[in-house]
Amino acid sequence: QVQLVESGGGLVQAGGSLRLSCTASESIININAMGWYRQAPGKQRELVSSMGRSGEILYQASVKGRFSISRDGTQNTVHLQMNSLKPEDTGVYYCNAGPYGPKSVGVYWGQGTQVTVSS
Repeated sequence: QVQLVESGGGLVQAGGSLRLSCTASESIININAMGWYRQAPGKQRELVSSMGRSGEILYQASVKGRFSISRDGTQNTVHLQMNSLKPEDTGVYYCNAGPYGPKSVGVYWGQGTQVTVSS
């Protein structure tokens, strides 16, 4: 069974920081891009950031300079460091992984973790 296990998230005041982590199960092979999408209430799910094995990184324009994505040496874990959080960053954050590069939506999804930024 393919699994993406997420951790992190929570409630933070505006200007604060949170760190999200996602680990892919051993059964996932040939993973290229791993990243994060988010969905705010009443809105469509959108890409936040994604990183390929080669190091290619994509960021949504609104998070550039505030969020930083990284992967560990095994390439099975992805982290999202979120600084200077704003209320508009509130939403459910989903880990995503797949065999293609960061510009493609992966086929695997995590369960989602709630991020709430209070003003």
